[in-house]
Formats: sequence, structure tokens, C-alpha cells
Amino acid sequence: MTIDTMAFEAGLRAPVREEHDTRTLQQLDSAHFLHPFTDHGALSARGARVMVRGEGIYLWDSDGNKIIDGMSGLWCVNVGYGRASITQAVARQMDVLPFYNSFFNTTNVPAVKLAEKLAGLAPPGFEHVFFTSSGSEANDTALRMVWRYWQLMGQPERHIVISRRNAYHGSTVAGASLGGMDAMHAQGALPIPGIHHIEQPNFTEHGRGLSEAEFGLLAADWLEQKVLELGPDKVAAFIGEPVQGAGGVIIPPQTYWPQIQRICDKYGILLVSDEVICGFGRLGTWFGCERMGMRPDLIPFAKGVTSGYVPLGGVLVGERVARALIERGGDFNHGFTYSGHPVACAAALENLRIIEDEKLVDKVARETGPHLKVAFARLADHPLVGHTESIGMAAGLNLVRRKGATVHDCEPFARALGAGMVCRQHMFDNGVIMRAVGDRMIVAPPLVMTYAQIDEMVERIRFCLDRTLADVVARGWVKP
Repeated sequence: MTIDTMAFEAGLRAPVREEHDTRTLQQLDSAHFLHPFTDHGALSARGARVMVRGEGIYLWDSDGNKIIDGMSGLWCVNVGYGRASITQAVARQMDVLPFYNSFFNTTNVPAVKLAEKLAGLAPPGFEHVFFTSSGSEANDTALRMVWRYWQLMGQPERHIVISRRNAYHGSTVAGASLGGMDAMHAQGALPIPGIHHIEQPNFTEHGRGLSEAEFGLLAADWLEQKVLELGPDKVAAFIGEPVQGAGGVIIPPQTYWPQIQRICDKYGILLVSDEVICGFGRLGTWFGCERMGMRPDLIPFAKGVTSGYVPLGGVLVGERVARALIERGGDFNHGFTYSGHPVACAAALENLRIIEDEKLVDKVARETGPHLKVAFARLADHPLVGHTESIGMAAGLNLVRRKGATVHDCEPFARALGAGMVCRQHMFDNGVIMRAVGDRMIVAPPLVMTYAQIDEMVERIRFCLDRTLADVVARGWVKP
């Protein structure tokens, strides 16, 4: 199904509430603002897109273009834009106590209430929370807790943490080391000592000749092989995202995580479930580990806890680790100025109230998640799409030069061509934000999306895939 081009393009523009001089803002941006993960020379030549307003699932830029936010900001705006009750909760807390630290045996009311709330929402066995300001800080904290735990248990030699290639756990030194992004490691002496990686459970990339169930067990067994190679008495923890987000919405087979759990249990290894993306309803459960069938010891979180309205992160600490820290530890010499920031915690409390009252987690599980899966799967008939996959409110598709009988028989584009970035630009130019990870296109829209809005987003994606096809044919990358 395609849509009329003139009608489609007419629907992209809507009035903004104030006038903006886009070019001046772009010049100031280039002169002063260094963006994350950006080629600043290229950005300066092109000019940044200036976002000025958000409402529900939509954004408007400074030129008046209306855009479907298919990425929830950056995996985080779960309840959508324009929630007045969150801004009001923030304003009230600003008036009462805009800040105080959590050092010196001090606390504040929103932090206490949020800690209690999170303990109630978490899987059984999580009664304690350590607050940070971001997911990167949360994963740094998890690493420090892992090391401290084994020190307190009289086994300081257990200091190795195993992660996966193409995983993302943040961009601090520790977070980037835990992650498995080659481009990040190449720009410094990373990973730091004691961090090792195994291959990711990407069935499309590594599963030829196997069923998905067989591949899931094989991929999990890579962990046991690495543990035995390094020495079980040296391995402290394994860290993984339930679904790899920034790596391209890599959804492991159902057999993968239960087998990972068995291996961790067998060797007494701590299991860290990085829920910075997967937490707070993204997969149709409060936390991704519940969907995937594992029992972690630590759960780093961020993003969806406030829907991005105010920066906040943290670590849910399972009793195994918490008891050691509390009963054996004395001072835990780690923390941040903004740990338990009262304004951020107030925002989180109201955001979680919205998620509960509107039953968004259940809706993702029973309604909108399945609808996205069906709607997104229809894109598999497009000439450029090798296959699609979806879980909860996250989905991905592979761009291919030539389709094959199975996912393993498709012919990919040469990596150097950057077909994914060509497609992403057509998405941005035509009113939908869809992220490119190589030649894999992904979405993770707000949890508040309706059936009609999901259909609208998928319709726009198809329109942009058609534009991309015409473009790559014109470039000679694909035969007409």
C-alpha cells in the first residue's frame, strides 16, 4: 500500500506557536554546541534540525514540519510529549526544594517515595535502589557494585565482566568498555582491563543452518566457553540488554536468556540486566528481564523512568548484592552530586503514575505491541526489506540489495554505500523519525501510540522506503 504523494506531503506541515529563525539557530549551534556521536564538520555544512515543540507522538521543527517521533526521543519519551501533570509536578518540587544532595546521611521526600515505588514495581527480590542521573552512570554504578560485592565476599580476584559485541551500555569510560561498539573502542584505550566480550545473539548474522531455538542455545553457550577460557574463579558478572537497542533491536531467540541464566547460576556469576531501554513498559512488561525469563542481580535503568522529561537513572539492587553492601560493606565510596535529585524523582513519580493509571504496560503487551508487530510485518513485502521483527514497542527491518528465500539468503548492500543513512534521510525529510543502525532501520515509538497512529507511522515508512528504492536505483546500487 502506498499513499498519494501530494496528499502525504501536504500533511507534513503544521503551524508552530512562535517564529524561529532556523538559519541563525543553526549557525549558533555550529559555532558553540558539540553534539554527541556526531561528525561536526558534516553537521556544520548541513545545519542541525531544530526541534521546537512536542505533543503526544509528534514533534515540530523550526520550519513548521510535523514529524512522527518513531524513536520516543531517544528510546525514552514513553508517555509522549506535552504531559502537563509532569511539568506541574516538577514545578511544585522546584518551589519546595529544588535540590539537596544525598550525601552526609541526608535524604529527601521524592527520592524516598520513588525508591519505595520502584521496589514495588520491580521483580521479586529487589528492595533497594541507587540513584544516578543517566544510564551511563547507572552502568558505571553496576560495575562498581559488582567489584565491591566480590571484594566483600572475599573473592577480589573475581573482577572480570563479560559483555557482548555490538552491545551498548553508555558512553562513559566504563559504559563504553562494557559496550561492544568497535567504533567507540577505537577512539581510546578501550575497553578498560577486565572487560571481555562474546558474540551477540544475532540470528540473521550467525544462525545459518540452525533453527532459532538451536541458535539461541548456541549463542548462550558462547558465554560458558568464555567463562571456562578466562577461569570461573575470575569471572564476576555477565551484563546484557534483554533486547539490544542501539545495536539494532536485536531480539534473541526465546531459548537464549534462560540458558544464560543457567550458566550464571552454574558458576555463581552475577547477572546484570541493562534495562535503560527495555525498562518501564517497552517490551510489554515493567522490566525486560520479566519478558525474557531471567533473574538478574542488578538492573540498571534510566530513560523511561521519567519519560525523558528530567534526567534520572539508577540501579535496582537485588538482595544478594544489597545484603553484602549493607551488612558487610561499611562505606560504599561511590555516588553523584545528583543522586536522588528531588526534582527528577518528582518527575518520575508522576510519570510512573501515568503509566500505571493508563495501563500502558498491559496495552503494549496485549494491544499496541501486537498491532505494531502485524503492521510492521507487512513491510516485508517491500523490495528493499529482507525481513522484519518486533517485540513490544520496538521493531527493526533489514535493508537488502536483493531478497532471498530466507533471511540468510538475502544479499546485503555493500557497507561503504551507507544505504541505511540514505533511507534515514528520506524518513527525516518525509515526516517520520526512524533510526539507522548500519542498514538496519529501527523504531521504538512512544507507548501511548494508538492503532491509527501506528498505521500512520508504518504508512509513512513505506512511502519513504519507496523513495529510498527510487534513490538507490538512480545511484545504480539496485537494478530497476
